[in-house]
Amino acid sequence: MRTLGIDPGTATLGWGVVDERGGVLRPVEYGALTTPAKSEPARRLLLLHDGLAELIRRYQPDAAAVEELFFSRNVTTALAVGQARGVVLLTLAQAGIPVYEYKPREVKQAVAGYGGADKRQMQEMVRMTLGLAAIPRPDDAADALAIAMCHAYAAPMLRRIAEG
Repeated sequence: MRTLGIDPGTATLGWGVVDERGGVLRPVEYGALTTPAKSEPARRLLLLHDGLAELIRRYQPDAAAVEELFFSRNVTTALAVGQARGVVLLTLAQAGIPVYEYKPREVKQAVAGYGGADKRQMQEMVRMTLGLAAIPRPDDAADALAIAMCHAYAAPMLRRIAEG
């Protein structure tokens, strides 16, 4: 199963593709889509849409895992992330890719074994689990790989529940 993990953001959208076969995870590729800070909001969202559509064409994922929006004190940031999530969900739906959403604590629990893991612990677990020489950069890409890993771990149980 190939999973596209996405860490939504308007300025930087992290993405990571992970293959799972027989319980073994293998990184395929990862990176970030970035948009120019001075661009109009609608233009930034269009750039995210087009970039994500190209990633979908290139990597042909079986499923997508997206981090759920968590509420922060910065309302402006929360709104921008919400807009980016909307574009992500729309682009995935247009491509017919099943979408699974995970809360940050669920991702931390699945990857690090502790829902309160800090960013450094998460990055190191992503690096070790995927056999990478270095922690993926930017941070958004490491987060996206963790989200993809979370889904790869959860998918077998979700399939059993759906069949049940």
